[in-house]
Amino acid sequence: MRSFSLLLVRHARVQVPQGVCYGRMDVALRPGWERIVSGLSVLARGVEGRVVHTSPAQRCVEMAKRLAAATGMELRVDERLAELDFGQWEGRHWQEIDRVALDDWAASPERFAPPGGESGQALRHRVRAFWRDVCHAGKAACVVSHGGPLRVLTALAEGRGPDLLRPSMPQGSARLWEISQDASLQEQADASGRSEPVTGSVL
Repeated sequence: MRSFSLLLVRHARVQVPQGVCYGRMDVALRPGWERIVSGLSVLARGVEGRVVHTSPAQRCVEMAKRLAAATGMELRVDERLAELDFGQWEGRHWQEIDRVALDDWAASPERFAPPGGESGQALRHRVRAFWRDVCHAGKAACVVSHGGPLRVLTALAEGRGPDLLRPSMPQGSARLWEISQDASLQEQADASGRSEPVTGSVL
């Protein structure tokens, strides 16, 4: 059965006050993220990664560029890997956001969209489209993205439906999957049990 390696990476910690909502808002990485990329480059070389796909957000692009330079992988920026658009909630403290609206979101994360923002269903659809393209290519790859898209990609790698409110990978961590190409083309990924977390402390 044909398979390929897929390294999923969440960007490192960012310089944002605790409790602030950010999705599409561009925010800077905290100092020390370069050490995380050094560890990722070892993993990427080990699986002979060919391409690094990244969200267009600077916090992902910075890491992806450095990873591509260290490994020789091709760099591809993909809008489908962007974080959920929180619309008018962007940059606001979660405590300032209407409680009723937050309850509506928790009750129906697929259908609900923040004012001027994006629904969970829209996020899931674009990430599934990315997944199908990566599986069709069947090349060892790395993906640098955010909590929302990585929830969907992790679910697809595990062969289950995505839970958009499930805790995502910690910032600055990675998971390595061996994906069955034949099964994944039907959106039934085969996770062979190989999951290797890579974490780094960020000052």
